[in-house]
Amino acid sequence: MDFAHSPKVQGLVDQLEAFIDREILPRARPWREAALEGQYPEFIAEVQNKAKDEGLWNLAIPNLPSDAPGERLTNAEFAPLAEMMGRFMGAPKAFNCHAPDVPNMIMMADAVTSSQRQLWLDPLLNGDVQSAFAMTEPSVASSDATNIQTTIKQDGNDFIVSGRKWYISGAKAASFHLVMGVSDDDAAPDRRHSVIIVPANSPGVRFVRPTPFLGFSEPGAPAWEIAFEDVRVPAENLLGESGDGFILGQTRLGPARVHHCMRAIGHCETLIELMQMRASERTAFGKNISEYDSIQHMIARSRIEIEQARLLTWSCAWMLDQEGFKSARQHVSMIKVAVAHAYQSIADRAMQIFGAMGGSDDTPIRDAFSWARALRIFDGPDEVHLRQIYRLEPKPSKPLAASPQILKPSA
Repeated sequence: MDFAHSPKVQGLVDQLEAFIDREILPRARPWREAALEGQYPEFIAEVQNKAKDEGLWNLAIPNLPSDAPGERLTNAEFAPLAEMMGRFMGAPKAFNCHAPDVPNMIMMADAVTSSQRQLWLDPLLNGDVQSAFAMTEPSVASSDATNIQTTIKQDGNDFIVSGRKWYISGAKAASFHLVMGVSDDDAAPDRRHSVIIVPANSPGVRFVRPTPFLGFSEPGAPAWEIAFEDVRVPAENLLGESGDGFILGQTRLGPARVHHCMRAIGHCETLIELMQMRASERTAFGKNISEYDSIQHMIARSRIEIEQARLLTWSCAWMLDQEGFKSARQHVSMIKVAVAHAYQSIADRAMQIFGAMGGSDDTPIRDAFSWARALRIFDGPDEVHLRQIYRLEPKPSKPLAASPQILKPSA
């Protein structure tokens, strides 16, 4: 793997950095105030239009349709850009590179019909609407996706969708939901589920309550619990073929997990900057707190963890590009676990250095800590990914541990 950016990517990195410095950072305070209310700022459309004009649009979709606006970057090419956007929560929206829309667009690009593309995908690619992916359910352990109980049953030329979902990012702002449910009880376990496009204004779609995590809601995309109460949807809204639910889900979840990690690394860089700033400003017991070994060690350990997380994530992105998700599954699970833990540890140290202020609305540290903890559960909990990592670990045909040169024979 070559760590040097190509001239094309380096140009985009420089261009994106200049754009963020010019259009986003000077508005950081109103942006954060809107985020605390679970909203994007009023000027988001203005910033998006400028990003489009500069070609900083749809940077995260490798399978972008040939006639759609945007770059067609690989995962490895997108990694430094995602990291830069991630330094400021909510910034990816300005470039149409935000969750949950990006993984939804990646999934849809491989499966939509021409009609579905015109009605649902193109408006997403243009940034005109938002979408949601409705998979997790409150009544079952959704870490095992075969447990999903929402039903998608055919009734003539329609499907009837019934079930309850929760922690659905961006649900209230979405124009449509991509709902996963059981479409064939008698099929093989990995062919029982399908994904269907449900317009958010369909009769029977009921928004039950917001579901923040540790009090945190994603900027502009607060999570909700939704009840689908016998929602009638045209059969042409089925995404892909009946039974393709798990295939579509994996197409979506691979990039979703990698992009979360990329953005988290960027936010960790912001946390280190905040720690440095705070440590240089405060004095305690007669000297600047940056002079204490404990503070220096906190920042040093955070730097080590960021560099480890970045290298592992870039390696995973490169592997996805070279060999596809099936070959990269172990690496995707590794970064999902490693980056979330590093993120939470760094946020915890930042909170410690800031003291009580770190747990308030005055800094993004509280949001980082909550979101890092959420990432250890969302898109598959640590335990599921650790199980996957173990199961994919190559088993040696001639174990070295059995060699007399490795182990001392017992007496």
